[in-house]
Order: sequence, then structure tokens, then C-alpha cells
Amino acid sequence: MLVIPVKDGENIDRALKRFKRKFLKTGTLKQVRSRKQYIKKSERLRVQKQKAVYSENMLRNMD
Repeated sequence: MLVIPVKDGENIDRALKRFKRKFLKTGTLKQVRSRKQYIKKSERLRVQKQKAVYSENMLRNMD
């Protein structure tokens, strides 16, 4: 559970922004989306390899 202490006189928008940043760093939303449907391990690994090849090609083409 995330706890964001709000200081006296602090703007609520600023505290909300801190909460959102902390929430994104935990990866909770990403985990919930990935658990929506079951993906076999072999398929997951295949997608990871595809992403790695794509990013490697992008890095090579930048130089």
C-alpha cells in the first residue's frame, strides 16, 4: 500500500503528482494488465526475444 504524507500547507495537486509517480514506479498497473489473461511461458519468451531484436536493431541504426 502506498502512503504519501501530505505536509501542512502543501498543494493537493503536488501530493497527487507524487502519488502518481510512486504508483508508476511500483509497476502495479503493468502487473494487473499482464494478469488479465494467461500467456504461456513459451509465448512470453518469444515476445521478449522479439522486443530485444527490435531494440537492438533500433540502436544499431541510430549509429
